[in-house]
Amino acid sequence: MKYVGLQQQITSNNRKSVVLLLLFPILVLVMVYVFIFISNYSPEYDNSIRVVNQQFLTSIPVVLIVVGIWFLIAYFTNSTIINKTAQSHTLSRKENMRVYNLTENLCMSVGMTMPKLRIIETDALNAFASGINEKTYTVTLTRGIINTLNDQELEGVIAHELTHIRNHDVKLLIVSIIFVGIFSFVMQMAFRGFLYGNSFSGRNRRRDNEGGGGAAIILIMVLSAVAYFLSLIFKMALSRRREYMADAGAVELTRNPLALASALEKISGRTHIEQVKSDDLQQMYIDYTPPKNKSFSLSGLFATHPPIEKRIAYLKQLYQGL
Repeated sequence: MKYVGLQQQITSNNRKSVVLLLLFPILVLVMVYVFIFISNYSPEYDNSIRVVNQQFLTSIPVVLIVVGIWFLIAYFTNSTIINKTAQSHTLSRKENMRVYNLTENLCMSVGMTMPKLRIIETDALNAFASGINEKTYTVTLTRGIINTLNDQELEGVIAHELTHIRNHDVKLLIVSIIFVGIFSFVMQMAFRGFLYGNSFSGRNRRRDNEGGGGAAIILIMVLSAVAYFLSLIFKMALSRRREYMADAGAVELTRNPLALASALEKISGRTHIEQVKSDDLQQMYIDYTPPKNKSFSLSGLFATHPPIEKRIAYLKQLYQGL
């Protein structure tokens, strides 16, 4: 994979952030329009399409307000949610001067404000970056990764996570996670509504079907499933790409690609954090390989991370180019 330079990547991610903020609401509106069209359009009436368009225009402010409120709440509370989900706590400077020194030196080398440091008490080897601004930017490490890696390897891992912060990956990923969550919620509610509707008596079911209630729920479920599927593919592709770019950014910071390659070799197969069940959080890890019973993939389409072997090979390629 060709590395285009960190500053160019920052500019590119800023553009992608704007596109994401526009793309997901547009996808929501398309879903709403298709629902209104299928529910109300009839070729027997000349003004049918006009009625559909009018109902859609009327619904736009409501849809955007609901989605906007959801987004803002999720966006500004994500740091608290992530820390609670990860079951992490603040990394003590007094007891972990080694980690603080490595992080501070890297930050000073690029004039970057040092993020907060947190730790997850587990023997698993993993790390991730999170936050939306300088007040909330955080690098979280596991106890296992701190105790297992040597200084150069740990520096490479920290540089990888700092790059996620520097090129705005963390914000970009949070935007995608929030909107995918919206589609997932709508799909789940429609599915539950369908199951709940089917629990009524036969007479009520017939009445619902005559009134189109059952069909409307099925339609919402199908449309939200399609929107969820499309947004999920985009989110996964974004997640895979960001790992390659963060690896390259770490090399730019440390000038030591073999140290990060060595760290990834030690990390491989030892990343699973038992107490963390959130798929969204696992997507933020430096590496995540799902258990075999959850490893479904369609040519890697649904993988959150590129194969670690490819990342190691990429780092060794960068070493040859130094």
